[in-house]
Amino acid sequence: MTTSTAATGNAYDAIVAMAEKLCLTRTAAGYRELLETAARENLSHRQMLERVLSDEMAWRHERLVARLIREAHFPSIKTIDAFDWRHPTAIPQSLILHALELDFVAQRGHLIFLGRGGLGKTHLATAIGYAACQGEIRTLFTTAADMINRLVASKVDHSLERVLRRYCSPRLLIIDELGYLPLDKEGRDLFFQVISKRSETGSVILTTNKAFRDWGEVFQDNAVATAIAERLIENGELIKIEGSSYRVKRRKHKESDTAGLGE
Repeated sequence: MTTSTAATGNAYDAIVAMAEKLCLTRTAAGYRELLETAARENLSHRQMLERVLSDEMAWRHERLVARLIREAHFPSIKTIDAFDWRHPTAIPQSLILHALELDFVAQRGHLIFLGRGGLGKTHLATAIGYAACQGEIRTLFTTAADMINRLVASKVDHSLERVLRRYCSPRLLIIDELGYLPLDKEGRDLFFQVISKRSETGSVILTTNKAFRDWGEVFQDNAVATAIAERLIENGELIKIEGSSYRVKRRKHKESDTAGLGE
């Protein structure tokens, strides 16, 4: 090895060591390649520095988004591009597309998706949650039943405050499938605590098959149902979807195709 080559190698090592100490992981790993690119494209010092910082920011963004999606616990990844807008007989498409801009999260607003089962409420809620993760917004997905079960169980081992923080700390909480099972007193009190606390911490996306007038049946207490509905709608948007169940439609098509095969 010549003296100049050794000096160059030492310079590389020193820069990599400094990058690692500053937690510039992407820069440390790709520094040699960046230098070669700079030489090949004849980049100025300023352009080289911009390239280094841009690559580092892009790498960190990708890592953060991947972690946020993982921690959101979506049942599956859904995007707005995959949604079938033609299936519902009535759906406020412009309102939903505007929600994807995430202004409502910045304003600590809420979205309530209302419609019968099989109309894509969960798909749309998940797609907005996925977009929120892409925008570096901490998000959590849960069903109403799972959230209540976890909260009730936490009272047994005295971890209620910790579990409440789980549902109240993310900037966006998605609560799916409210209304399929009635809540007892303990369940409705805990649900009320989450909604009440979230008015101070962030946004809620709620999917339900029950209109507000029927929430008394869900919570088995008209006063609590009214209090929860008022907190959500005060700074929220109701998104009503109408039509027949996509699942029923798909099953009928499948049965029709099967019947055709037997003819």
